[in-house]
Amino acid sequence: MPRYRLLVEYDGAPFAGWQRQANGPSVQGALEAAAFAFSGETVAVKGAGRTDAGVHASGQVAHLDLARDWRADTVRDAINAHLRPQPVAVLEAACAPHDFDARFSALRRHYVYRLVDRRAPLALELGRAWRIPRPLDVAAMDAAAKRLLGRHDFSTFRASECQAASPVRTLDRLDVTREEGGVVAVRTNARSFLHNQVRSMVGSLVQVGIGRWSADDLAAALAKADRRACGPMAPPDGLFLTQVDYPA
Repeated sequence: MPRYRLLVEYDGAPFAGWQRQANGPSVQGALEAAAFAFSGETVAVKGAGRTDAGVHASGQVAHLDLARDWRADTVRDAINAHLRPQPVAVLEAACAPHDFDARFSALRRHYVYRLVDRRAPLALELGRAWRIPRPLDVAAMDAAAKRLLGRHDFSTFRASECQAASPVRTLDRLDVTREEGGVVAVRTNARSFLHNQVRSMVGSLVQVGIGRWSADDLAAALAKADRRACGPMAPPDGLFLTQVDYPA
């Protein structure tokens, strides 16, 4: 049975998240319905990252198995044809080894969270960034972010409903930079993240950026390993899954 690897982008706003669920439409469900519409097969589309409701992706990776040996570009184009008008697109499709698994074969996941610190409301960035109506000290945020790098118990930045067996994770990157157009980007990567970890870290970094917390306060919050020590969680609008790394 041929296996196909998909590179997917989507606007998460209309979805209850990546994962198929009973309480609303999902990206996984949209892809599976589109695959059935063109192939007649009931398939399971498995993704590398289970993004939450409202979270976007420009580099999600997924895989599916089909009984018939289709050309990869046919799989891409046929799924896209049946996805319309939903804001989901298969950018690439490729034949994959039978042991490839979008989730379990992944070596690292990359996210970016986008902030805009200005008084005026968002127009072009609406739904794509979190507006902070006061200036952010980006240098202070970046310096504080480095206190979270490495292997730690991230219970402070973990959702109460997180199902991971352990709160210990290794954070490989957490950078805060100001980019063109007034966007402040928080970029991070790790092999895996806890539920709501990125949004929780961003929310606490914003406390540093507006002067309410110091880098020491952020480090102390991490050390407490207690969800109650976390700053307000960032909304999903500004979060994007941008890339997933696999063995060569």
